[in-house]
Amino acid sequence: MSWISNKAIPVNERLIVALDVPNISSAKALVTKLGDSVVFYKIGLELFMSGNYFDLIDWLNEQHKRIFVDLKFFDVPATVGRAVKQLSDKQVDFVTVHGNNAIMKAAAEQKGSLKVLAVTVLTSLDRGDLDDLGFQCDVEQLVTSRAKRAIELGCDGVISSGLEASGLRDSLGQNFLVVSPGIRPVDNRPEDDQKRVVSVEQAFYNGADHIVVGRPIRDADDPLQAAMDIQQSIRNVFAS
Repeated sequence: MSWISNKAIPVNERLIVALDVPNISSAKALVTKLGDSVVFYKIGLELFMSGNYFDLIDWLNEQHKRIFVDLKFFDVPATVGRAVKQLSDKQVDFVTVHGNNAIMKAAAEQKGSLKVLAVTVLTSLDRGDLDDLGFQCDVEQLVTSRAKRAIELGCDGVISSGLEASGLRDSLGQNFLVVSPGIRPVDNRPEDDQKRVVSVEQAFYNGADHIVVGRPIRDADDPLQAAMDIQQSIRNVFAS
């Protein structure tokens, strides 16, 4: 069964490019290179630690870009709630939390116009990693359990591999966001740290609303062409 998203999201905003680069100047250079081909950007821990993170948020807003703050808040619930409240004053679209029920609830209560996305299972983890962490259930059961609790607690959606997106739609329906990282338009390279990966098309047919793409664009010989090719793949899915 196909679970193609029926949400009113502009097709060119379904691609989120991860700015996984070492500094602000590199981030700005990549955004400038990609131009109008990309509207939505994710900024995470690497850029946060480089300094001037909020200057980059302001600059992206000046460029009329949408922003996904991926800091995976995990702390005392009251602290997470206050952090999300601080961020809600910025012009940011998405923020991630990665924690238990109390953490997710605190974030949802303070989100304002932000959309809070709960991390289910990182796409860098596989069955062996979950065994190491002491989880007895399989990956899909864990993803579904965490997603169900996140939605019930007021989160707007989840971060989930496209591999599990169809199971989430089967179990929980369409009334929440699924954002899928671990997208690989070509075969994984041996040094890749993503393990549970899918193609652009498979992610959307399985029910993702957005995909997050980093190195296949950043490390391409021609990043602009790579982004344009992915956008064309997305248009093809939603035209079918």
